[in-house]
Amino acid sequence: MVKRAQAFKRSWIELAEALVRVRSSGEYRAWGYDDFHRYCQGELQLKAATVDKLAVSYATLQHHAPEVLQRDGVVRAIPSVQAIDYFARAVDRAANDAPNRGEVRFGGGGPLDDLRSAVFDDAQPVTQLRKQFDPILRPQSEASQQLGHIDMALRLARKLIDAMPLIDGLNMQRRQRTEASLDLLREDLDRLRAPLAADEQADERSAS
Repeated sequence: MVKRAQAFKRSWIELAEALVRVRSSGEYRAWGYDDFHRYCQGELQLKAATVDKLAVSYATLQHHAPEVLQRDGVVRAIPSVQAIDYFARAVDRAANDAPNRGEVRFGGGGPLDDLRSAVFDDAQPVTQLRKQFDPILRPQSEASQQLGHIDMALRLARKLIDAMPLIDGLNMQRRQRTEASLDLLREDLDRLRAPLAADEQADERSAS
C-alpha cells in the first residue's frame, strides 16, 4: 500500500520526467511524429498546454528545489503542478521587472522567499497561494478593483432577479418594479464595465 501511495503521489513528476526525456532525445520520432506536441496529443492524449506546464514545473523543481524530486510524496509532500506553475510565473514576472531583466535572487527574506517556502516546504495548494500572495505579488490596480466590484454587483443583481420568482407570496407589482429597476441598474453597470474591461485586456496583452 505504501508503494502504491508513493506511485500515486509521484505520478506527475514521473510523467514530467519522461516527457522531458522523450522531448530531449527525440524518441517520439520513432512513432512517426515530427513534432513532439503532436506525439503527445496522438499517443498520450495530452494537450500541448498540459505538456508544457508539466515540463516547466519539472524544470522549475530542478532549478529551485531539486531535493523535492527525491521525495516519495508520503513522508514528505510533493507540491502540485499548479502550485509550482504559480511559483514559476511569479519568478518570471519578478525577473522581467528586475533591472536588465536579470535573474531573481533568493535569500533576502522577501515575498518570493516566503512563496518558495510555501510551495516547496509546506506544499500549500494553489488556492491558498493565490489568497496569500496575489495581493503582494500581483496587486490590483484601482481600475481592476473597480471592475471586480462591478462584476460582483452584476452577479448579485442576476441572482436576485432569478430568485424572486421562486418566492411564494411576493407582491407581483413590487417584484416587477424591482426587476425593471435591476435591469436598468445592469445596463448602467455594463456601460461602466466596458471601458474598464477593455483597458484590462489591453494591459494583459502588453504584459504577455
